[in-house]
Amino acid sequence: MKKTLICLLGMLALATAAWSQTETAEKAVAAQEQQWLQAQKTNNPDLLAPLLADKFVNTSGEGKVTGKSETLATSKKTKWDSAEYDDLKVTVFGDTAIATGVFRGKGTESGKPLDDHERWTDTWVKMPNGQWQCVASQGTPIKK
Repeated sequence: MKKTLICLLGMLALATAAWSQTETAEKAVAAQEQQWLQAQKTNNPDLLAPLLADKFVNTSGEGKVTGKSETLATSKKTKWDSAEYDDLKVTVFGDTAIATGVFRGKGTESGKPLDDHERWTDTWVKMPNGQWQCVASQGTPIKK
C-alpha cells in the first residue's frame, strides 16, 4: 500500500511538472506572437527578425512561398496604420508549438493600400539554445 501511494504521488508530481512546463511554453510562444504583432504595429522588422528561424518558410494566402529574408524585406516595405490579433491560441507538443489566430490590419505595402483580414497558423520550435523560433507561417484570407 505504501509503495502504491509513493508511486501515485510520484506520477502526480511528474504530471504537474509536465503541465507547468507546457503552460510556461504556451506563455512564451504567446509572448513571441505579441512581439510579432508589436513589430507590425510599430513598423519595425528588427523586432520580427529574431523570432524567425534561419530556415523559416512563409506561405501567403495567394500560395506564394518565401523564406526569412524575403519575409523581412516585405515587412520593411509594409507600413501598418492598424494591426491587431483576435482568438490567439497556443498548443504545445513537446518542443513544438502551434499558434493560431486572426489578424486584422490596414496599411500600405510599397505604397499600395492593404486591408488584411486573415486566419493564420504559426509553427514554433524550441531551439537547442532554449529560444522559441517560428519555423513556418501560413495565412488564409477571411472572405468578407
